[in-house]
Order: sequence, then C-alpha cells, then structure tokens
Amino acid sequence: MNLRHVLAVQPGQPASDGAGVRLNRVIGGPGIERFDPFLMLDEFASDDPDDYIAGFPPHPHRGFETITYMLEGRMRHEDHLGNVGLLQSGDVQWMTAARGIIHSEMPEQEQGTMRGFQLWLNLPAQDKLGEPGYRDIPASAIPRLKTAAGIEAVVIAGLFDDGEVQQPGAVHKPHTEPQLFDLRMPAGSRLAPRLADGHRVMLYVYEGELEIAGAKGQPIKAGRLVRLSDLGELQLESNTGASLLLIAGKPLGEPIVQYGPFVMNTREEIEQALRDFRDGALA
Repeated sequence: MNLRHVLAVQPGQPASDGAGVRLNRVIGGPGIERFDPFLMLDEFASDDPDDYIAGFPPHPHRGFETITYMLEGRMRHEDHLGNVGLLQSGDVQWMTAARGIIHSEMPEQEQGTMRGFQLWLNLPAQDKLGEPGYRDIPASAIPRLKTAAGIEAVVIAGLFDDGEVQQPGAVHKPHTEPQLFDLRMPAGSRLAPRLADGHRVMLYVYEGELEIAGAKGQPIKAGRLVRLSDLGELQLESNTGASLLLIAGKPLGEPIVQYGPFVMNTREEIEQALRDFRDGALA
C-alpha cells in the first residue's frame, strides 16, 4: 500500500494582527509556495478579552479568499459592499476578495472565549480581479456526520469520503477544489479519508494527539501542522482522541507575490493594488 508520508511537522508561531489580536500563525510568511493553494492559517483561542477585544478594524484584501470558522464566540463582519454578518459558534464566513474588499471583523462580546480559525485560499490569476463576494454559512447549513467508528466530521468544503459514506460539503470551488473538514476522533478510532492524488494535504491538530500510518516518530500533539506528500493513501488514528482540521486542495502552480493583505502574481500587480487602495479605487 502506498501511503502519504509526512514531509514536515511544525508548530504555529505567536503573532499579533489587526488592532493587536493575539494569534497562533500556523501557515504564513516565507515559503508559502509549499502550501499552494493555501496562503495562511491563523488560530485564535483565548478567554482573555485583552487578547481579542480590539478586533480587526477596516482593512483591505485583494487576490484571494478568506474562510473564517468559529468554534466559540461571536464576531461581526461588515464591508464596503454593504454586507453585514454575525459569526457565531459553528458558523463559517467565506469571503472572496477578488479585485477588492475592505472589511472589518470585530468581536460581539466583551468576555468569554473567542476560538476559531481563518484560512486564506489563493485565487487563480484569471479570477484575482473578478467580482468580490461574501457568504455567511450558519452552522445549521454545514453538513455534519458521524462515521461507523464514531468520528464526527464537519464538512465545510469539498467531498468527504471514507469509503463507507460520502458527504458533499457546504462549499465547492472549481479551480482549487478545496477540502476543509473539522474531524473529532474519539479514543481508539481510525479514519482513511479519500483524497485526490496531486492535491496538497495538511492536518492541523488543535486538541489531543494524532497518529499517522507510515509515519515514524511520536504522535502529533495539539498545536502542530503536518504537511503530507501529494500521493498515496492517508490513514489516521488516535489512541487518546483528537480534534483536527484536514485541509486539502489542488495547487495552482502560479507565481505568488504577497504584500500584506494583497496576493497577486507579479510585483507590478502588487504596486497597482497599493495605488488603487491609496486612490480609493481598490474595488
């Protein structure tokens, strides 16, 4: 049996963004081409309001999509297109910045836990200057299932297929074909999700410990990202229980030039984005 093998295991790095929100930056910075089509993954998790209360005041984006998944808490989105949305526990916000969106993301709470993730997904060159879009997906509209092994799967994007059950997710994208699942594995459970050869595959363990068939070494602990090879089968198990994000997608194989909230294919396009933002013509 040809198994996907582990290319790297890496911890997230403490970071601050917005108006001082404390984050765990899992993907981002130098070498992001290795994660194509994904650009960034941030985890936010705190019960201290000082870590999140300042939020993310109005700021621009161009050239990619943001996916925000709330585990706990309340966050309000507003943008220059007139969209307003309230993300609550279990909800997803899928925003396509394309040629430009200026938005804010501000906490709707002054105490309690704020916990979730934001993933950046690149757009192909042909869509980077297309129409921007925004979609709120309430938890009730996101498919959830329980496998025969008792594993709970929240199928945010793409097709979940473990050989016994198939479940389409809430979102489908043709160019990058993203799969985004939140998997809750009880102690002693196993899972072999079917994934397309040639697709980039990553796992982020946010609770518990995970074992990967064919991988040598210690179990993957919480707070670690696993980057896997692009070919072969994936077999997961957890002796003690684990919660993780499975992130997979088709690489675009295009140049990536990033400057803060702008992600394009050339330096000239970045300079144009900066001029457009300065001149009030981003969108």
